[in-house]
Amino acid sequence: MARGNQRDKAREKNLKEQAGKQSGTEFARTKENVAEIMRAKQAAAEAKRAAEGAKK
Repeated sequence: MARGNQRDKAREKNLKEQAGKQSGTEFARTKENVAEIMRAKQAAAEAKRAAEGAKK
């Protein structure tokens, strides 16, 4: 009886871990989205620096 419970618990744990992982294509899509956000932030920061430099 105890081994059956242990096996069930291991299955539940494994399913929970697998649900949290991303597939290769999902990971690539997420990585590209984050990169696009960072590029936008960098462009905004460069524009702000350029505007401040023009004022002086």
